Amino acid sequence: MAKPSRELSLEETLTLTFDLYSKNFVKFFIPILVSSFLIGILGNIILSYFMNIPQIPPRATPQEVWSLLFTYLIGILPTAFTLGILSWIISAIANGVCTKCASDLIEKGSASLEHAFNFTVSRLVPLLIGAIIAGVLTLLGLIALVIPGVILAVMFSLVVPAIIIENLGAISSLSRSRILVSNRWLKTFGLTLIIGIIAGITSFIASLIAMPLGSFRWLLGSIISAFVGPISPIAMTVYFYSMLARHQQGSPPPP
Repeated sequence: MAKPSRELSLEETLTLTFDLYSKNFVKFFIPILVSSFLIGILGNIILSYFMNIPQIPPRATPQEVWSLLFTYLIGILPTAFTLGILSWIISAIANGVCTKCASDLIEKGSASLEHAFNFTVSRLVPLLIGAIIAGVLTLLGLIALVIPGVILAVMFSLVVPAIIIENLGAISSLSRSRILVSNRWLKTFGLTLIIGIIAGITSFIASLIAMPLGSFRWLLGSIISAFVGPISPIAMTVYFYSMLARHQQGSPPPP
C-alpha cells in the first residue's frame, strides 16, 4: 500500500483499511486476540470478586450490614482497580502495536510484530498520559452538555497515531490531533461513528453466540471481538496519513 499523497474520502479510507487488514490479517489479529484473551481473564477475576458477596445474617442490624459491606468493598476495590489498570495498559499496547504495524506497512511495505511491540512499549508512558488527558476532558465534556464531549472525542481521535508515528509527547499529540482534524470535524465523526457501529454490532453478535457457553462465553466472545478489534487502529492510522497529506498540500489554517 502506498502512502497517501492526498486527502482520502471516507470510502477510500475504509477501503484501504480493510485492504490493509485482509492482506496482513495475522499481524493485526494476534495482538488484539492476545489482548482480548488477557483482558477477558482479568475481567472474569474482577467479576468473581464482585460475585463473592459475603452472606448477611438474617437478623443482622443495619450497622452490622454496613460494616460487612464496607469491609467487603475495602478488600475488593484495590484488587479491582489494579486489574482494571492492567486491562487498560494491555489494551493500549495492543492498539499501539496495530498502529505501528499499519504505519510500517504504509511507509515501508513490511512490518514486524516484535519491532512494533518493542516500539509501543517504549512509547507506553505518553500513550497512557495522552489517553488519560483526552479521556478526562471528553468525560467532562459529556457531563457538561454531551455535545462538547463528542467534539473533544473527535478532536483527540488521532492522539495514538501522533504518538506512534511522529514520536510526539502526550501534550504535543493532543495539539497535533486537533490541528489535523481541524475543518474535518464531521468527516472525522463519521469515520469514528462507522467504526463504533461495526464494533458494537460485532460485540452484540458475539454475546449472543457465546451465551450458551455459560462461564466460558467470555472466551468465544473474546475471539469473535478480536476479529473486529484491529479495524479502529488501522483506520485511524490511514486517516492520520490522509489528514497529514491534506496539511502538507498547504491547506489554509483553521480560524
